[in-house]
Amino acid sequence: MAKILDLNAEPRTAAGFRAVNRLRKAGNVPAALYGRKTAPAQLQVHGKTFSKLLESSASDNILVSLKIAGGAADQLALVQEVQHDYLKGGILHIDFHAVAHDEEIHAHVPVVTTGEAAGLKFGGLVEVIHHDLEVRCLPKDLPESISIDVTALQLNESIHVGEIKLPEGVRTRLAADVVVVHCSEPKVEAEPEPAAKAAAAPAAGAAPAAAAKPAAAPAKK
Repeated sequence: MAKILDLNAEPRTAAGFRAVNRLRKAGNVPAALYGRKTAPAQLQVHGKTFSKLLESSASDNILVSLKIAGGAADQLALVQEVQHDYLKGGILHIDFHAVAHDEEIHAHVPVVTTGEAAGLKFGGLVEVIHHDLEVRCLPKDLPESISIDVTALQLNESIHVGEIKLPEGVRTRLAADVVVVHCSEPKVEAEPEPAAKAAAAPAAGAAPAAAAKPAAAPAKK
């Protein structure tokens, strides 16, 4: 299950381009907190601390317990979006989505296949059709990934959503008959058409082309 990581944050009152630039130069990152049952708040977090948090997380779905300075209690939140500065490096902005411990959340959880499909022995190819699944669950039940064992998968067989054993407390909105993983037959290159073969090969029994005769020498006078 996804770990809940502690993260310190401070209220942010300064606004505008210059104020945000000063904040970033001081090593902090502007952030916003919003949610269905939470009043929007402008925050700032320490840039290096948040970067280490991203690097240490094994999942794309990161749950944090925001310890907001001056706040009465910690706020559970999902890291909704992180804007990166791809030219200069670093993080430009963070969006946090406030959630409650007893409130279901929606998230896209990556699919991980395990084992070696039986169809590979016959030249098959395992294709992952859905690389992640949209799930609903309580924050404490959010998985880092969904594991699918493909060992028994034969040629032309598929694994559907309804055949996947989801972790306890987790359900998906996808229909049970949706294909997640498929083992396809090996691709065979098509043979050229007979007409194309005939055009490429010389006609049977045809005599080789005669060599060109040298030009006649001029008659002596």
